[in-house]
Amino acid sequence: MREAGEYLRGQDQQAFEVLFRCKGGKMQSDYMIEMKNITKRYPGVVALDNIRLQVRKGEVHALLGENGAGKSTLIKTLAGAIHPDEGEIIIQGKSYRHMEPRLAMELGIGVIYQEFNLISYLTVANNIFLGNEPVKGTSIDEKKCNEECLKVFERLGLNLDPKAQVKTLSVAYQQLVEIAKAVSKNAKVLIMDEPTAALSGKEVDMLLDLVRKLREEGISIIYISHRLEELFEVADRVTIMRDGQYIETLDIKDCTRPRLISLMVGREMGENYPQGKYGTEEVVLEAKHLTNDKIDDISFQLHKGEILGFGGLVGAGRTETARAIFGADKCLGEIFLDGKRVSIQNPGDALKNGIAFITEDRKQQGLLMKLSIRENISISYLGKMLKHKISLDLKKEKELAEKYQKQLNIKTPSIEQLVSNLSGGNQQKVVLAKWLLTNSRVIIFDEPTRGIDVGVKFEIYQIMRDLAKQGISIIMISSDMPELLGVSDRILVMKEGKIVGELAGDEIQQENVMQYAVVD
Repeated sequence: MREAGEYLRGQDQQAFEVLFRCKGGKMQSDYMIEMKNITKRYPGVVALDNIRLQVRKGEVHALLGENGAGKSTLIKTLAGAIHPDEGEIIIQGKSYRHMEPRLAMELGIGVIYQEFNLISYLTVANNIFLGNEPVKGTSIDEKKCNEECLKVFERLGLNLDPKAQVKTLSVAYQQLVEIAKAVSKNAKVLIMDEPTAALSGKEVDMLLDLVRKLREEGISIIYISHRLEELFEVADRVTIMRDGQYIETLDIKDCTRPRLISLMVGREMGENYPQGKYGTEEVVLEAKHLTNDKIDDISFQLHKGEILGFGGLVGAGRTETARAIFGADKCLGEIFLDGKRVSIQNPGDALKNGIAFITEDRKQQGLLMKLSIRENISISYLGKMLKHKISLDLKKEKELAEKYQKQLNIKTPSIEQLVSNLSGGNQQKVVLAKWLLTNSRVIIFDEPTRGIDVGVKFEIYQIMRDLAKQGISIIMISSDMPELLGVSDRILVMKEGKIVGELAGDEIQQENVMQYAVVD
């Protein structure tokens, strides 16, 4: 064995690293998981082309690539949701042709998908132990269930109420419930798909501390995130995918942000944030003393062609402020457009006054997933697409959909493609196209690049700058600190439902945002 190792070391260092060791006369793998030559084909597309992935025990292994690179398909293959056409999956030295969901679970593979798998009307504890509830007689032992749930939270350092209904929790805390649910099943391998996409500030720090703790316990973690700064904090190695193909596996200590980006997109990327500020002194929208049970005395001005960022921790009231402006939530106070007071009692009123709202949850609130790109783009404009007031002008609908598909570079073979088949970035572009069609002059972007890869992020930023150049005013809510700092012309920081600070010019720095957001 030593001679073979010396030979391979001289021939190929990477081959030496995957060499099987001899222990007690038995061959044993150095890896917790190996995926070899994984290939998956769909009609007209190769989703995975001879992919390989090797994850060591107790390491955080980042999986990186643009939307559509094949990351989700690969992890679904590992979880048993998809069967590969070719290749093998090796778990702790034992080879499998493919996985099944129950088998993957029995082998200790837990997956936390980006789209939550929780039952909203059940309690936190019931969700965590769903299908494995402690029973007393013929019913669930709720007391025992809550006690066991608290043990999981204590292990993870979480402060959550086991008796709370999941529907009452914010997106951030629902994410933490998903993680606790997976850990409670004694996972040996934990796959995290964009775990911090809905988190900010302290919540992100808490999650990354949790990842480090799980690594120390010997749990292997496959970590998927478009927030590159996180990878440098917690990852040991990174595997890059592009267009369904394996590109390279690197030690994170040997990587730089520009190198990772160039490997992801296949080209050198320039400045991440497009330059140019187009805001004027003209006030387009003014909010005065907006108040309800979530926000307290919110007053601010939005200028023509300005990108106004809203910063703060999860739960600070940023989204609630946007919902109040859009008429989605009732509130006291006044809203002025071009100096004139307007009555916005519902989203319909907002649209009539030229205000659009791109919500944080595009799949649940922004799109009709079972309809085509064409139908989703035109749905906000149907009243103006009627032919003789009795039927849709299908020709006009198609022309407008194709116009925005080209203008926003929505990658699709046809506008008749279901939006459910698009990557996250292209789905976001469809939502944007829908609102651009209404000729809105104020557009609210709530977490505009959540779950979107670096390349498409740049496109979204450029689109926002182009809109500002045209005189459209933008409110941007973002938990991504580099994005908030790089895109905003001015930043309002919120805390506990109030605006607690305003930053402009040289004041726009991370330290200043956090000072307002967390310091009493």
